[in-house]
Amino acid sequence: MRLRVMTSADIPAGMRLKELAGWNQTAADWRRFLARSPEGCFVAEVGTRVCGTVTTIAFEDRFAWIGMVLVDPEYRSRGFGTALLERAIHYLDELDLSAVKLDATPQGKPLYEKLGFRSEYEIGRWTRRQPPDASKPPRTGVWDPALPALLESICEVDRQVFGADRRGLLKSLHEDAPELTVGILKAGALAGYALGRRGSFADHLGPWMASDPDTARQLLEAFLEVSSRETQIADCLNAHAAAADLLKSFGFSYSRPLIRMFRGSNDYPGRPELLCAILGPEFG
Repeated sequence: MRLRVMTSADIPAGMRLKELAGWNQTAADWRRFLARSPEGCFVAEVGTRVCGTVTTIAFEDRFAWIGMVLVDPEYRSRGFGTALLERAIHYLDELDLSAVKLDATPQGKPLYEKLGFRSEYEIGRWTRRQPPDASKPPRTGVWDPALPALLESICEVDRQVFGADRRGLLKSLHEDAPELTVGILKAGALAGYALGRRGSFADHLGPWMASDPDTARQLLEAFLEVSSRETQIADCLNAHAAAADLLKSFGFSYSRPLIRMFRGSNDYPGRPELLCAILGPEFG
């Protein structure tokens, strides 16, 4: 095995690994990782075959994110995942950020703890499945291009909620699916926002932020009105019981747990009490 920096030529290999894992990312997501961290995404090779991946993204000078830890099933339990993680951590440590974060599965949590990660809070994946509705084609053009100030306001509030500026990432998501971007103003202030992604098999809601239950419901209804896919996904914070109840009332079912973890000092935790659902485990 050897480790090297990932390039755009490795995207098909990354797609093969994520499909083996049953994940929802697209080639556009891999390009987002490479665009924002061209020296910080890595692959593990055996000969010329890519058998593992890991990605990183740094958010300002505050903290970084590790995602897409994938290993070909044929090469698991041979230390490839650990080697990829250690390479990513070494790269990020050289950036001298206060913390590195990730979202772990319960199975991966013991490994991350050995590498110095600690738990921050728990997240639950919620999934909604419905028969395809041929009479409801995907809508486009819902977002008013005359409202760039609202998108900028979403990015500003997201910086407070997430804990760091990720406007470049959010704007990239918006450009791909503007019909899934919603912002709600109340009394002249942003009361909530939601973005979404058209994944390989599901539409993914997130980030989904609301300052009150009524706004949370309006945002979820707007997302479901636009999504015509058979499957929708949201990664909801367990502490936000009202959001979980809302998802359940709209036909979502709990799928699996995730644990948000950090390594270093968690100096920029954001405001998770306002967050109904995260962007996704690969992005934070």
